[in-house]
Amino acid sequence: KRGSKRTSFKFYESKMKVGLFFGSFNPIHVGHLILADFFAENTDLDQIWLIVSPQNPHKEKKTLLKDYHRLELVRIAIEGNDKLRASDVEFKLPIPSYTIKTLTYLKEKYPDYEFSLLMGEDNLKTLHKWFNYEEILNRFKIYVYPRIDSNVKEERGNENIIEHPNVNVFKDVPMMKISASYIRKAIKEGKSVRYLLTYPVLKYIERMNFYKQ
Repeated sequence: KRGSKRTSFKFYESKMKVGLFFGSFNPIHVGHLILADFFAENTDLDQIWLIVSPQNPHKEKKTLLKDYHRLELVRIAIEGNDKLRASDVEFKLPIPSYTIKTLTYLKEKYPDYEFSLLMGEDNLKTLHKWFNYEEILNRFKIYVYPRIDSNVKEERGNENIIEHPNVNVFKDVPMMKISASYIRKAIKEGKSVRYLLTYPVLKYIERMNFYKQ
């Protein structure tokens, strides 16, 4: 019978590629947002998740806002950008939050997602000191952004890490030398920080009277 031979086609659905950007975001500022947006637009990543690090109950800092406030600031900051997402995943995990445990948890919860790490050169320099860092290196891609006045090869013991095929170092990244500690100090001293934060984040901080004391 003509046409009886059947041809089968397989369609492979590519995995959602997610970059994980960890931080205390105390508060989230335009420097964080520029980095997150850069990697969302200049890599094959579909989304960037900003993972808000929980407060360690054994290392309480008076300047660190409550977890839910920092999460809300991130949500406010990225509102309207579908490529960025705020995540409280580490709020539900044991303290201290080891990166490999967070990655393992996410892989189990989202088996069809492909997760990668975003980190600065300063973190890459000390990656060999992280808990189960070999597993991180071998199972996950790492996207590295430069730090001003930083040299990746300064730290002994990380030479092989830099050359690892899963490590992707980006040099041409728009950088701003902004620190959350400077922002907190400026707010406490009554100085303007209006161009260091998005307007909604600034308004939330002012309304809640954060960092004044």
